[in-house]
Parts: sequence; C-alpha cells; structure tokens
Amino acid sequence: GSVKVQSRFQTPPPARVGGGFVSFEPAARTAWHTHPLGQTLIVTEGEGRVQHWDGDIQEIRPGDVVWIPPGVKHWHGASPEYGMSHIAVAEALDGKTVEWMEHVTDEQYAKTDGGMD
Repeated sequence: GSVKVQSRFQTPPPARVGGGFVSFEPAARTAWHTHPLGQTLIVTEGEGRVQHWDGDIQEIRPGDVVWIPPGVKHWHGASPEYGMSHIAVAEALDGKTVEWMEHVTDEQYAKTDGGMD
C-alpha cells in the first residue's frame, strides 16, 4: 500500500519542531529510520503498528500517543487489514529530522515476537 504525507509544517529557527499528517493504506509502512531528537506519533484513525529494533510489534489505535526516543531504529505503519493515519512531530538537529535506512521486509512486518536477528 501507499503512504501519503500531508500538511507538513516547520517552524523557523531558532525553533526546530516540524511535523505532518501521514496516512497509510493497509499493510503500508515506513522504512526503518531514526530521529536525532526523537519523534511523537499521535494516531488519529485506523489501526497500525510500530516497532523498535529488537522489540515486539506494538498495535496502535486512535488516541494512542507513541514516543520514539532519540536515535532508536524503528518503523511504523498500518495493520494488514486496515489503514492508519497519524500526526508525526519531530525536532531537527543541525537541520536534520530523520535518517532513512533499509526497507522493512514482509517477514519483519509479519513478525510479532521481536528478535530481529
């Protein structure tokens, strides 16, 4: 499925917070990535998943607020059956808010017991 990012906002320096509204079709997800100063996700619709490297997949639903600590490798996206939308908020460090990494494989997406060997 596809991922749509809308309504991005970025505050001017010296402020460094920015964000956007992200919508995922069923089974769509981000690649693995990190944020230098962390990220907050606020789920607004649907059912989704989030996972930290070497951690279990966590189910997320509307009203859930998820904090991703600085530098923690993770992904997030929709559940296999339902789409999901969230607001994503992150701060920039030296102008950078995210470091993208490898794609989440179908095997990793389907795994629910952690152990990312």
